[in-house]
Formats: sequence, C-alpha cells, structure tokens
Amino acid sequence: MQDTAIIVAGAIGAFTALIHSYLVRRKMSATLGPVLADNSAYPVAIQRLVPLLLDFSCYNWFLGGVLLMSAPFWLSGEGLVVAALAVGSSYAFAFIGNFWGTHGRHPGWVLYALASGLLLYGAWRPIS
Repeated sequence: MQDTAIIVAGAIGAFTALIHSYLVRRKMSATLGPVLADNSAYPVAIQRLVPLLLDFSCYNWFLGGVLLMSAPFWLSGEGLVVAALAVGSSYAFAFIGNFWGTHGRHPGWVLYALASGLLLYGAWRPIS
C-alpha cells in the first residue's frame, strides 16, 4: 500500500506539472509580453531567463513525478525512502509557496499537499 501511495503521489505531481506548464505558458505570456519582446527595455539576459525560470518548477515537478512512479519498481528500502523524501521536499515547497503566495486561492497547493502527504505515508517504513 505504501508503494501505491508513492506511485499515486508521482502521478499527481507529474499531471499537475503538465497542467501548470501549459497554463503558465498560456496565461503568463500575455503578462510577460513586454518583458520578452525583442525591443524591450529589459536586458537580453532577463528576456532569456524569464521563460526558463517559469518552466523550471514544472520540469522539476514532472521529473520528480516520473521518478516516483518508477521508484517502487527499481528501488527498495532506503533508496525508495530517499527518493520519496527528496521529491517530497520539492512538492512540500510547492504547496507551502502556493498557499502562502495566493492565500489559498490556487488549486496547486491542494494537489501538492495531497502528494506530500502520500509521500510521507509511503516513506514511513520501519528501520530494519
């Protein structure tokens, strides 16, 4: 049952990352158009970094989800716990940041809180 919790947490994380990436690109491009425009007053370095920074969290969450979905099949014992806690820390940061930054009005915090809880349950194993 704990392995299933880790797989489900990974699926939630990967799915949420894909939706987040799509929405960020769709919604934020209108807001960030002046920053990303070629004739912008912002330096070229900022114009290059902004899209990468917007995608970095999605990339991190997606790869973490893929790792979690495959971890119970490839890892065991301490390796599985380390993978769950490493990705879980990223998901916990996401839900705390989303909740704090939006005062709870962003659905992402609920999904990443659920994934974080599942990871805590999945990583809780007796020491042998």
